[in-house]
Amino acid sequence: MHVRPATDADLDELVDVQGEASVVALAHVFPQATHPFPRAAILGRWRAELHDPGVAVYVSTDQDERITGFAARRGDELLHFGTAVGTWGSGLAGVLHDALVATYPHELDRIWLRVFDENHRARRFWEKQGWRPNGRTSRSPFAPHPVLAEYELHLSAHS
Repeated sequence: MHVRPATDADLDELVDVQGEASVVALAHVFPQATHPFPRAAILGRWRAELHDPGVAVYVSTDQDERITGFAARRGDELLHFGTAVGTWGSGLAGVLHDALVATYPHELDRIWLRVFDENHRARRFWEKQGWRPNGRTSRSPFAPHPVLAEYELHLSAHS
């Protein structure tokens, strides 16, 4: 696996990877018949974030330079994280997680993220990596506006 900053040329493939994983993992949260994956909106968001100097966007690739995962961070927030469905269970997510955490400024003591409350697979992953829910919640901007649980990781305990 290779992790590198994302480029404009990566965006379509990145959204394809995210879309497939989202449909598989979140069909119970976003029923596809009524709330299909919003590809155009997600692509637009990625494009804006890629060009935002405050956001760092990364992709992981395999030996053939195919995107296997993605991650983005802003300040002390982990914005986006996911891996291709075909890599699930391979350990790639843990390696990508550690590579991303290593990119945060050393002066930070705590980082945070939001995860869909009903995404039990993801919540197990985050907790296995040392993240803990902090009790705060919000709602997704995408209909049907499911609950997002906030998690945090204390970097001093993680290293």
